[in-house]
Amino acid sequence: MSQFRSSLLDLPPVVKNLIIINVLVLLGTMVIGDRFGFDIDNLFALHQPASEYFRPHQFITHMFMHGGFTHLFFNMFALFMFGRVLESVWGPKRFLIYYFATGLGAAALHTFVGWLEYSSMKAAANAFSNTPSPDLMLQFIREHMGKVNPWVTDFVNSWSENPSNPYDTQKAIAMVNQMITENINVPTVGASGAVFGILLAFGMLFPNTELMLLFPPIPIKAKYFVIGYGAIELYLGFQNSADGIAHFAHLGGMLFGFILIKYWQKNSNRFY
Repeated sequence: MSQFRSSLLDLPPVVKNLIIINVLVLLGTMVIGDRFGFDIDNLFALHQPASEYFRPHQFITHMFMHGGFTHLFFNMFALFMFGRVLESVWGPKRFLIYYFATGLGAAALHTFVGWLEYSSMKAAANAFSNTPSPDLMLQFIREHMGKVNPWVTDFVNSWSENPSNPYDTQKAIAMVNQMITENINVPTVGASGAVFGILLAFGMLFPNTELMLLFPPIPIKAKYFVIGYGAIELYLGFQNSADGIAHFAHLGGMLFGFILIKYWQKNSNRFY
């Protein structure tokens, strides 16, 4: 116990303060939400620019919010494990710049991809409104929502029995528009973008360092771990799996981290 406490006290300042701030923000969010019924996500979580809840400051504030203790734990554990090494190598100032650059880069890519998805959804919704039909509604949901809820299937089946029913037609159009509104109002929280940038940096600076996986419990070099993780995120990002994970934000953190490291190292070939 004393060794663990000592390791926490010996953390470099930026990593230590980032962990403290993230923990305090989660606790504060839970207390304020439970006691006052105030939805902090609408104010500080990142929303798409098309959302009524979007505010520019959310590009920063969402990085300090998390969806629960499990989400917080894994992000802070990665920051603890890899961030302290990078801060020791780079120093506090450069590490802090890198952390925010990758976090903001992750938010930028996530927002851009979200805008592309929103534009595609709006175009599909407009096309559906011009020629509404049960088949087109199911196609819209499969292509843009990832899955069809049972109650939507029941409605479409009922509508299919009388496709010319004006009441069902108007209800279907309203439902499609509501799906778009709900989609752009989904908040994004977490330091995952910056954390993935940290993983990328560790893999680039210490490519041959062996990491021990938990599942399966085998050693793997950091460079292969980072490449594999990035490939998985890229695959899942294009699957439209509706799993609630911002895969392109993770990729954005890695992409902007790669660009920044290459910029810093353009006159140096040294790796660790």
